[in-house]
Amino acid sequence: MADEEFLAVSWNVEHNGTDANGSAKRWDLAMDVLTELRPHVLLRQELTRADMHGQRMVWAEARRLGNHIPFLATATPESANPTGVYVDRDLFDPVQFFEHRTNMWHPVCNPVVRLKGASKDLALASFHLCSYDPATRAREAKRLTVLRRPGVEAVLGGDCNSEPHRLHDETAEPTDWSRVEDRGLFEARTIERGGKRVTDTVPDEVLAGEHDGQPPVFVDLAHYAATVLGQQDPDPLTPTGSLWRTDQGPRRRIDRIYATPGIAGALIRVEVIVTEKVIAASDHPPVLAVFSLPKLRRVLTPESARAA
Repeated sequence: MADEEFLAVSWNVEHNGTDANGSAKRWDLAMDVLTELRPHVLLRQELTRADMHGQRMVWAEARRLGNHIPFLATATPESANPTGVYVDRDLFDPVQFFEHRTNMWHPVCNPVVRLKGASKDLALASFHLCSYDPATRAREAKRLTVLRRPGVEAVLGGDCNSEPHRLHDETAEPTDWSRVEDRGLFEARTIERGGKRVTDTVPDEVLAGEHDGQPPVFVDLAHYAATVLGQQDPDPLTPTGSLWRTDQGPRRRIDRIYATPGIAGALIRVEVIVTEKVIAASDHPPVLAVFSLPKLRRVLTPESARAA
């Protein structure tokens, strides 16, 4: 039942749906899509210049979503594309807000909320890893691991600008770089490993890889849905970017949502929303994660509190 589900969406809307001529038609289309999805938490990337005019577009987006509280991270000097998080105030109470900007190409927007009726904090984060430099992305992924603080669960999502590390688990075939026309993308999305240039998967290795017998910091929810939950239809591993470019080879699953293991245990399904309206609105589709709200509430309520 819908009232027993918690919906989180991560979406990079290209240049905030605003074109060079000032037209916001794509933004309106994106808001139509989001109004239909009705997420309780929206993790947004590429909120281009949304801090202008008293954050007018941020508040307009919050109104279109419904009864949501907006959070906008301050843009870095390197990029006019900040990140944002929108939170349904009927379901959550905000308790803290952090911005992570130092050594980041784009800032991380990181509010901490409390699910009503629960007693444990939930950290939310929208991130957008560097588009051009694998070394910067690796550092940024390390920075995201600070969200795995003791006693705090987390949901984080964004544009990783890099691929999942379990390449052969993916729906899409591994990238054949000899068939990619965009030479700049090759430099941006590959690293040297063993004397060869290979696809950059380091951020996902940092965030969701197992090392020396140690469990991962976070769970890649789409991978979890496909391998643990056995979800096949809709395919949770549907590739995302780019919906527009034809010179970059087949689409890759560069937009991902991660969570702490406890939160992943409440997952019901993951969907990548690709419709005509989505394609008209952005070069990235939204990624939707649906959780059981009763299970989420149990994760966010310690046993001592439940027994009281």
